[in-house]
Amino acid sequence: MTSSSLKVAVLGTGFGQKIHIPALQHHHRTEVIALWNNDLAKAQEIAAAHQIPQAFSSLQDLLALPELDAVTVATPPFLHTEMASQVLEARKHLLLEKPMNLNAQDTQYLYDLAQQKGLVAIADFEFRFVPSWQRLAELLQEGIVGKIRFIKIDWLVVSRADPSRPWNWYARQDQGGGALGAIGSHAFDYIAWLFGPIQRLCGHLSCAIPQRPDPTQGGQLKPVDADDTCMVMMELKDGTPVQMSLSSVTYQGRGHWVEVYGEKGTLVLGSDNQKDYVHGFRLWYAPAGESLREQEIPQRLAFPQVFPDGRLAPVLRVIDHWVQCIDQGKVTAPSLKEGVYSQLLMDLTHESHARQAWIEVPD
Repeated sequence: MTSSSLKVAVLGTGFGQKIHIPALQHHHRTEVIALWNNDLAKAQEIAAAHQIPQAFSSLQDLLALPELDAVTVATPPFLHTEMASQVLEARKHLLLEKPMNLNAQDTQYLYDLAQQKGLVAIADFEFRFVPSWQRLAELLQEGIVGKIRFIKIDWLVVSRADPSRPWNWYARQDQGGGALGAIGSHAFDYIAWLFGPIQRLCGHLSCAIPQRPDPTQGGQLKPVDADDTCMVMMELKDGTPVQMSLSSVTYQGRGHWVEVYGEKGTLVLGSDNQKDYVHGFRLWYAPAGESLREQEIPQRLAFPQVFPDGRLAPVLRVIDHWVQCIDQGKVTAPSLKEGVYSQLLMDLTHESHARQAWIEVPD
């Protein structure tokens, strides 16, 4: 490690263990010095497996470490507001997993708190850092398709299609579970990044698997009220229509695709990889009246290193972005500001579903 390394703690041992810890340990400027789980024995076991020197079940004790500089929060969403606010009150920089919170007001509170404390708080919106997505952004910026006429997004995967998959917090809407939070949070962020702000939206949410077995209660079936399928129609500020379909229960679903139809041609970005939501993206372009041709992704955008788990490389870039923001004392996108917007759009989708109506998006 360099003398200027950031001493980081990881809160959460699900995604935190699978992705945050290896990414932070791989980055040349970050050093994981502590791990939190509400079960101390589990925290100690996982910390030992990853050569992390300290393990805690008390967040207060962890945040009291004098050498600690920054914290990543990868716990379930219903814990984010309380934990992230404690992190910021302790004057530690923050990397927060999505979905940010249970509502946009809580995310706004965290954003304002970070601003008041002069801390860097960013959101883990990984698609902004994937080479094929960055190339799509460049081509859109160049105006290669001209004025956009229609945007279609499909994200249809099999991850929760098996009804025997265990019941947990993900099955509960009041704890931030569901497909809209898991993948819609990403989609709302990249829509704003690639195409601009949304004027209004109309959403419909459904749950195809209303019960799942709870392994902590002998497999007893428990109710599921979190969505597993979402359909959202949107209109951008410039009037462009957007259609988005999300589902986590689609056997042989087509994967993740973004189609952009413009006056001068068409761009298509997509992957049918059901096992890794980063590996496998390819980009095609067709001028008006011609066939789609795959586009080469410039080497300058390529990941320096790829890993068996496709999520690691973009999260490494998120961490690099975080470190650079801390070094410069200036926060750039994706920050919690973008997290507020994504969370707001999810809130409005729930409101639209409840009211069965189009909802205007406030500025």
